[in-house]
Amino acid sequence: MDRPARIVVLYNLEEEGAAIDASSVADAARAIAGALNEVGMTATTATIRGAEVFDVLTTLRADRPDLVFNLCEAMAGDARNEPTFVGLLDLFGIAYTGADLLGLASCLYKQRAKDILIGRGVSTPPYRLIDSETISDAALAALDYPWFVKLVHEDASVGITQANVVHSAAELRARSRELHERYHQPVLAERYVEGREINVTLIGNGAHPRVLPLHEIDFAAMPLDRPRIVSYAAKWDAAHVDYEGTKPVPLRDASPEMIEAVERTARAAWHALGLRDYGRVDLRVDAAGTPWVIDVNPNCDISPDAGVARSAKVAGMTYPQLIELVAMTAWNRLRT
Repeated sequence: MDRPARIVVLYNLEEEGAAIDASSVADAARAIAGALNEVGMTATTATIRGAEVFDVLTTLRADRPDLVFNLCEAMAGDARNEPTFVGLLDLFGIAYTGADLLGLASCLYKQRAKDILIGRGVSTPPYRLIDSETISDAALAALDYPWFVKLVHEDASVGITQANVVHSAAELRARSRELHERYHQPVLAERYVEGREINVTLIGNGAHPRVLPLHEIDFAAMPLDRPRIVSYAAKWDAAHVDYEGTKPVPLRDASPEMIEAVERTARAAWHALGLRDYGRVDLRVDAAGTPWVIDVNPNCDISPDAGVARSAKVAGMTYPQLIELVAMTAWNRLRT
C-alpha cells in the first residue's frame, strides 16, 4: 500500500466557554475529511472528550485506520493535556499526523521552548518567566523596555490585548497579575521586537522540510495608537479594529538575503523543537534585518481559511492537494 486508504480525522470537543469555539474545530475536521475523500482516500471524522478518551482509543485500536489526522489540542478542557494525548496514541499503537509528545510539550511550555532555542543558538528575544515569586524581582526595572507578555502555555493569542506590550516594570507587573488572576498560569515576558511579522509554514521531514511561500502581517490599517501585534481579537473578532488592522498577505518587498535568513532561522527552530510533518514558525524581523523567533506552532491551524492553506494556494496547491500532502508526509515518515 503506497498511501493510506482509511483515515480518521480526530478532534476534541470542549465545554462551553472554551477559548476557541468548538464549531470552528468541527468545521476544520469536516473540511479535512472532505479534502481527503476528494483525493481518493476514505476519511471519516471522530470526536473526543476528556472522559471518553480511552473509549475512543479502544475503538480506534480495534478499527485500525491506516492513519489518524490528529486535530486534538486539549483534553478535559486543558491545553496542557495535548502532549499527553499523542503519548496515548503512541501507547495504543495508533499512527497519527503531526508532532509527537516531546515536540508538542517542548512548544507548549513556552519557557522550555525559549531555553531550547537559546541553547541551540536560534535567535529569539530574551525572556523572563513571571510567576508569583519572580513578579516582585527588582531586576525587572532594568529590562530594556518595551517588552511583550503572553501566557506561558496557551496558543491562538489567548490573553493577548494591546496591554500586553508593556513599557515599564510597573506595567509588566500589573498586566502579569491580571493574566495570573484570569488564567491561573505564569506569564512569559520577552523583549518586544518592532518590525515585520512573518509566518513561515513548513511541511516535511528530514533535514530540509519544504518552506511554503512566506506571508507577513499587514499592519497598514492598524490605528497609530495601537501596537503592531496580533491580539486575540485580531484572530477571533471580525468587528474589532485589530481584526482589520492585521491582514495576512504574501511577503512583499523582501530582499533575497532577508528571505534566506528567515527561512534558515525557521528551519533551525523546527529542528531544535523536534517538529515533524507540518508546522509554523512566527518571526519578527528588526530594523537590522535580524529574524527573531517569537512562536513555534506544531500542528498549526490547517483549516481552509487559515495561514497554511493561504501559503499553499500561493504555491499553486488546492486545499485537497495540501491535505493530501500532509497526510502523505506523515504516511511516508511512518513507513521509513
